[in-house]
Amino acid sequence: MRTATKSAIRLFGRIVFLIYILALVYFLFLSEEYGRRAMQTQGYRYNLILFKEIRRFWVYRDKVGMLSAFLNISGNVIGFLPFGFILPVMHQRLKRFSLVTLLGFTLSLIVETLQLVFKVGCFDVDDLLLNTAGAALGYLIFAVCNRIRRVIFEKI
Repeated sequence: MRTATKSAIRLFGRIVFLIYILALVYFLFLSEEYGRRAMQTQGYRYNLILFKEIRRFWVYRDKVGMLSAFLNISGNVIGFLPFGFILPVMHQRLKRFSLVTLLGFTLSLIVETLQLVFKVGCFDVDDLLLNTAGAALGYLIFAVCNRIRRVIFEKI
């Protein structure tokens, strides 16, 4: 691939990544639709027991609704898919699965900690796990797409 094409793709990746981060900030900290309230009205909420919330949503899926259970569990994974997919597009040095997964965990830890500090959600270790899995899955999707691209364009 030509250098100019690579540079254009990386620039596009950076623009998409910025839009993704802004959307993430909005949905995780500002959106009232997702239960974000003023910090004065609620106390600190947290879950430090792994699989507690995942199990709760699964066990009570009939009461909370299948859509709510699905959104809670898959939403955390889907929300971090772009992170794992876009990072290796943006930077040549970020093409290792372990590094992208670690960065996904780090971003998730920052988000969860900020939610706790600003009282706009719940610090949840299940979310850490699901978000990290989303970043890892995003990277795997990138790797498969990149491999397919290489196979197609090497034949031409």
